[in-house]
Amino acid sequence: MNARPSEHPTRRAVLATPVLGLGGLACARLLGVDGDPAPVPHHRPRIRSVIQLGMIGAPSQLDLFEHKPLLDRHDGEVPPAELLRGEHFAFLGDGTDATLLASPWPKARHGRHGTWLSDLLPHHRRIVDKVTWLHALETDVVNHVPAQMLLHTGSPRPGRPTLGAWLDWGLGRLADDLPAYVVLASGKAGRCGTACWQSGFLPSRHQGVALRADGEPVLFLEDPAGLPRAARRAALAAQRDLDRGRLAVTGDPDADARIAAAELAFRMQRSVPELTDLGSEDPTTLELYGAVPGQRSFGANCLLARRLVERGCRFVQLVHGGWDHHGGASDQNLFTNLPQRAREVDRGAAALVLDLERRGLLAETLVLFGGEFGRTPMLQGPRSAGMLGRDHQRTAFSMWIAGGDFAPGLHHGTTDDFGFRGVDGVVHVHDLNATLLDQLGIDHERFTFRSQGRDYRLTDVHGRVVHELYG
Repeated sequence: MNARPSEHPTRRAVLATPVLGLGGLACARLLGVDGDPAPVPHHRPRIRSVIQLGMIGAPSQLDLFEHKPLLDRHDGEVPPAELLRGEHFAFLGDGTDATLLASPWPKARHGRHGTWLSDLLPHHRRIVDKVTWLHALETDVVNHVPAQMLLHTGSPRPGRPTLGAWLDWGLGRLADDLPAYVVLASGKAGRCGTACWQSGFLPSRHQGVALRADGEPVLFLEDPAGLPRAARRAALAAQRDLDRGRLAVTGDPDADARIAAAELAFRMQRSVPELTDLGSEDPTTLELYGAVPGQRSFGANCLLARRLVERGCRFVQLVHGGWDHHGGASDQNLFTNLPQRAREVDRGAAALVLDLERRGLLAETLVLFGGEFGRTPMLQGPRSAGMLGRDHQRTAFSMWIAGGDFAPGLHHGTTDDFGFRGVDGVVHVHDLNATLLDQLGIDHERFTFRSQGRDYRLTDVHGRVVHELYG
């Protein structure tokens, strides 16, 4: 970043000083000494936390957010040739054998701005004027895992840090008893898996910490049976001394990660049980989210996300899979499964925005809702009411963002009459990440990490801050 490494002691140097002990470890973290320049924001941050609601599998923007009367009128017809020119789809090939598919579900206008919204998302009606709508997003790849990797890491190939890991490394923790980067999963397992919360070439302690839905929220959080807390503390101290010795001799970053992980885990033994006890919430709040204490769901995860940022978590990544609707008589059936997916996330996502707002947290928290790409206006699968599907589409998909400086109720970007390509206000996923970093006080072009002789950044080699999204 924009500080010279020589200005700051390295973590290795700090930990190699015997008199510092655990206090030195905590001091080193606060100072940002990581073997890297000390992390400082490049300009005044507008927000301090991000909650990313990841709809894994790519929801159909045409069935949820985009109103296209011309598509409705030409349902079942061959798409215009110019629509398909130069395109190649994951399953439809060049698309010349496909026909247009109108949405089976009605949409209506809601809110002061007349936002078109599918009837599948009734709870979203309460937030249409509180979020910023992006209608012309685009990505570079058309298959799920590469597109998920590109969105999260800036590259379609594995090995790069995710946004949450970048923020943990660059900005550090806001709380000393919780991870800076937490992952909460629900729905069908996503194909990207743990690669979507990896630390890549950053030190491994910056990867996301997944809170489990069943049993202990974090494995081995409880003390072993029959081991008193004092003995547990002594065992951790002995392990710390061994790791510190290895770190001083070899500079092994994994030793550093083990030290940080053990200390954080010890502190989390107090914080996590209280955090995950939703029974402490009032009944009105539980009803708002549709959350039931002791039962993990997307709504419960949204409530946990609010509790996490309230307690100082920097980045919370919710993963809800099951949106890959290609058609046929399986769980990829658009007609039968899209309504189910929408019901699973509609209430919790809307409740999160409303709850953050009423608690005064929305101004300092960003909430991002969307998938890795969109869906085609053409049918995939047999033309049957129970067998409908849509192929992958890398252009012209939709997301919404709430919080920070984003303009409530703004609709940014327009697509063509069939919802196939952006014709105005196109936002690339690199632009999206550049804008998120800007809200956190970070210049995406200066936010780099040197690995294998090259400076890397989240936005790869392009991207711009989309100032038009700000109010």
